[in-house]
Amino acid sequence: MFAVIKTGGRQYRVVPDDVLEITKIPGDVGTIVQLGEVLVVGGDAPVLGTPFVKGASVAAEVLDHKRGPKVIAFKKRRRKNSKRKRGYRDELTLIRVTEILTDGKAPSVGPRPKKAKVAKAPEAEGEDKPAKKPATKKAAAPKAKSSKAAAEKAPAKKAPAKKPAAKKADK
Repeated sequence: MFAVIKTGGRQYRVVPDDVLEITKIPGDVGTIVQLGEVLVVGGDAPVLGTPFVKGASVAAEVLDHKRGPKVIAFKKRRRKNSKRKRGYRDELTLIRVTEILTDGKAPSVGPRPKKAKVAKAPEAEGEDKPAKKPATKKAAAPKAKSSKAAAEKAPAKKAPAKKPAAKKADK
């Protein structure tokens, strides 16, 4: 069974367990949302909506909210010294279709449990591995004096003596 849904101004053909990137929709990660704008429900006897199929919806689990790639809009007018650069990133929602519902039914599948991370058991200390030495701290370098204080204490430099300019010989 498949369905054609409309969300965010676009249409998608979906089947259960499809993963889609759609325009951002409200909903926390891990919750089930219902998409009610179903245009077609397909299967043995396809049903076309006018414009939507009555009582049909698609249940989907929100997997993630993210931003799309950066899109640059650059406009330039030749010989007019005029140009404009704008950019934007779309807000997207990653969803997994859980089931296609008809006749006004509620979703029966809840959010899927997340995979638990397996923690490694601490290794038994044996004679094979040498024990780690405790880290030693290095001595901190002395702080440099401020530039004003250094300039006052430093001896003043004498400007080099100027050589007298050579006179031009008249012919």
